Amino acid sequence: MTVFVARIRRDVVTLAGPDTVAFLQGQLSQDVAALDVGDTASSFLLQPTGKVDAWLRVDRAAPETVRLDVDPGSGAAVVARLERFKLRTRTEITLDEAVPVLAVRGAEVIDGVPTMWPGPGSDVFDVADDFLPSDLPVGTLDYDDEGLYEGARIAAGVPRMGAEIDEGTIPAELGAWVVEASVSFSKGCYTGQELVARIDSRGGNVPRHLRVVEMDGLPPGVGAEVVVDGRVVGALTSEAIDAGGRSVGLALVHRSVEPPAPAEVGGVPATVHAPPLAPD
Repeated sequence: MTVFVARIRRDVVTLAGPDTVAFLQGQLSQDVAALDVGDTASSFLLQPTGKVDAWLRVDRAAPETVRLDVDPGSGAAVVARLERFKLRTRTEITLDEAVPVLAVRGAEVIDGVPTMWPGPGSDVFDVADDFLPSDLPVGTLDYDDEGLYEGARIAAGVPRMGAEIDEGTIPAELGAWVVEASVSFSKGCYTGQELVARIDSRGGNVPRHLRVVEMDGLPPGVGAEVVVDGRVVGALTSEAIDAGGRSVGLALVHRSVEPPAPAEVGGVPATVHAPPLAPD
């Protein structure tokens, strides 16, 4: 796997106070109480109906302090959602928006925390523009091009808030690896648990699945319909050109489509793949 770094941003929501862990234990799908100080894990913040409010990373920063980081532009909504449920709870919630992060993919570094992507990787928070970890492998690529980072994200099948994840998203639609990393099925009750447990008991059977779409021409644009056997089965939610020059996109595709499957997207020949898309 190619090792690269990219300079990105994340919104960081910090909760601090004696009731912090107990509060989040009832709000997040992850077992926050089981995290030791310094541990991180991904999690869902769900609506009472079980739909996704946010997919985020949980960092147990101290015994009574937990940091949640989420895609940029989504932090305010996370704060608003938590505040609605924070009745007589001794925890203070603060938001830092667009925190600079060095995203390392394909390798892990001492200064970073584990990434939410599949495979090796680290995210280093609050970095200066010229910062690079000293333990990066020789020959590491530095991607300043946001499109190349986006292409890597899409090829890996990593969902993004506001694209693959919106108020109608069901956790299981995003892939088994996302659910396995983000949901504890052994902890107590939390908001939205019922739908997650019910779908899990049915083997994760949901109407749509997140797929990588590889196109034979230039991406036709977000929203372009994915057509298989003459039938519209989804629409592009993200698109980019990856480092290998491939046109790639993500789409929530009807469960009847068995990948790999030939398709058309906006008239462009394409193939629907189960993520991650293998490198060239």
